[in-house]
Amino acid sequence: MIRTGISALALAAALVVAPASAQTTAPSAAEAKAFVADAEAKLFAQGVVAARAEWVYDTYITQDTEAMTAREAATLTKLQVDLALGAAKYANVAGLDYDTSRKLGMLRNKIVLPAPVRTGAADELAAVSAKITGMYGAGKGSLDGKPINGSDIEAAMGEVRDPAKLKEMWTSWNDNVGAPMRPDYAKLVTISNEGAKGLGYADVGAMWRSGYDMDPDAFAAMTDKIWDDLKPLYVALHTYVRHKLNEKYGDAVQPKTGPIRADLLGNMWAQEWGNIYDIVAPAGSGSVGYDVGELLKAKGYDAHKMVQAGEGFYSSLGFKPLPETFWQRSQFTKPADREVVCHASAWDIDNVDDLRVKMCIKVNADDFVTIHHELGHNYYQRAYNQQSPLYIDGANDGFHEAIGDFIALSITPDYLVQIGLLDKGQIPSADKDTGLLLRQAMDKVAFLPFGLLVDKWRWGVFSGQIPTNGYQAGWDRLRLQYQGIVPPVARDETRFDPGAKFHIPATTPYTRYFLARVLQFQFYQAACKQAGWKGPLHRCSFYGNKEVGAKLNKMLAMGASKPWPDALQEFTGTREISGKAMAEYFAPLKKWLDQQNKGQPQGW
Repeated sequence: MIRTGISALALAAALVVAPASAQTTAPSAAEAKAFVADAEAKLFAQGVVAARAEWVYDTYITQDTEAMTAREAATLTKLQVDLALGAAKYANVAGLDYDTSRKLGMLRNKIVLPAPVRTGAADELAAVSAKITGMYGAGKGSLDGKPINGSDIEAAMGEVRDPAKLKEMWTSWNDNVGAPMRPDYAKLVTISNEGAKGLGYADVGAMWRSGYDMDPDAFAAMTDKIWDDLKPLYVALHTYVRHKLNEKYGDAVQPKTGPIRADLLGNMWAQEWGNIYDIVAPAGSGSVGYDVGELLKAKGYDAHKMVQAGEGFYSSLGFKPLPETFWQRSQFTKPADREVVCHASAWDIDNVDDLRVKMCIKVNADDFVTIHHELGHNYYQRAYNQQSPLYIDGANDGFHEAIGDFIALSITPDYLVQIGLLDKGQIPSADKDTGLLLRQAMDKVAFLPFGLLVDKWRWGVFSGQIPTNGYQAGWDRLRLQYQGIVPPVARDETRFDPGAKFHIPATTPYTRYFLARVLQFQFYQAACKQAGWKGPLHRCSFYGNKEVGAKLNKMLAMGASKPWPDALQEFTGTREISGKAMAEYFAPLKKWLDQQNKGQPQGW
């Protein structure tokens, strides 16, 4: 997840300003250009102040830091809304140059939570946004009747195999964290929708979809097409995993047919299933001969050394080392003396070189991958720091999430040997490829429907298709439709399970993660071709290939200065986001799954 000096607080707050004053004469192209230059200077300056306040809040949650971040959020988004309103009057001026026209559009649709133009609305929205983010950060579930924080309960969900304890954790987390914020979330929706309408959008969801260099409806249709192309792979995985869970737990816990019980999948949100790989691993090929987490522990890795390993991958591609301040200012582990937001995120506080990550790292395989992912944000941030302020961003938000993920795909056995974690004799033979691919699919493929439904739910909420008194029912319906899962206990409209997912209270658009799951395979396939890889795609590692690094850096350095198809073409040679590379990567697994699933009921 990314945080930047300019955009950080816009992800979690909103504000208001007086409307731009009336202008009696038609504005000129020169005036529009001057307006954009002034806007960028103001956004840059306030963005740094706001990012510092949010960093302090996320790493030290108190009433005082909540008030500080809300105040700076209000100042930033008041500015953003004011500039968006101002940009609207220049949008149709004749003779605009490319950059001025593009930046005017960005000023209008880069706000995540717009506040309406009326006294008090901005401060109210900023306060409620900061409040629910803090509720999430300080939230606790229970295990064996004892309180357990968010970071620890996530880990426990992947380790515990007792269905009763899994149900306790799942239910307590959703009830304790999600349900209490429901009234405040409804208030946030109402206020921000009013703000979006003031900027000329039907609702907040429509505004979000307008930020992809294409028609909002066409963008939604593109995501549906990608899902339709990859859905058969997901259904095959779902069918296989359901059968294995039934074998382990029996019909009373997991029936042979229908949806899967959500808490059995090794993750609080059933968004990634890799933690239960031991349950589904096929005999023989299922054991790949090593566990990355155990390798890390055996070699004495701690949080700091894990981050150093991640940096080493990027250095091998020719990227310069992270600045010393990164190591001094980042949060790698959870402090013992205070509440923090443990959800991993990458930051560029000053939009120059004050790069940081915020994590509560545990020595395990998941966090090793997450480190490579978060550092991808940091290297992207540094690559485009020479761009003008409005271009200090990814080509689209899916790009930002995909960079680190595609690097992490290169955490192959060969790579682990090269960095000294795995002995050469432990490299799995080709007959272990089914296991390798299944382990990857349990995270990568399993995530796809969740990555799509989070914003489908929010788009429905913002548009009114999912009414306030139907929040929970809408969430349950979409999770059943797309993921084929059901909660372990009955839910009703006193609940608010969406709020128990960080990105909902933090108001972080989520379609970016769906796009990233697909884009990462396109980037990976392109890098492997550039490196001259000849073997199966899933075995490729381009670690140490500086030609790949140089070509990658060219795309990263573009920032948001060009439409995303231009950036995609720069590195991959194509202008279309497609699931074909992902399908190629998992093709051997799909063939194997179809064989395993013969005679099994498909779907739910």
